[in-house]
Amino acid sequence: MRRRFSTAALSIVSAGLCLAFLISGCAQPQRHGSVIKVRPEKFEEYKRLHADVWPGVLQMIRECNIRNYSIYHKDGYLFSYFEYYGKDFKADMAKMAADPTTQKWWKVCEPCQDPLPTRAEGEWWANMEEVFHTD
Repeated sequence: MRRRFSTAALSIVSAGLCLAFLISGCAQPQRHGSVIKVRPEKFEEYKRLHADVWPGVLQMIRECNIRNYSIYHKDGYLFSYFEYYGKDFKADMAKMAADPTTQKWWKVCEPCQDPLPTRAEGEWWANMEEVFHTD
């Protein structure tokens, strides 16, 4: 039997979810996109690594308030997208960068990547400007 919810019930659930986000101080996520080249001879290795990401790396991503993290590939470029739900992006990224497991993971992945020459100073993946978004 298919259960139907009234508009009022759905509104109450929606309002509750919005309230939960507001209470946590992160009603709207910050969306982040970045790009880097992948070395053609290392692409299969990169895919293999990301098919089995180390649990400690995944845990640190969650602890640093990152959700909905994806990496895509097209024509030798990797595009990453994630949503940040925390209150202090700079502090959370510093926490991630200081994590020994994450540092080891980056060292394993780094030989597969070729940073863009146009990236900003201090960037490995080049941050991208969001030019359109809709929910």
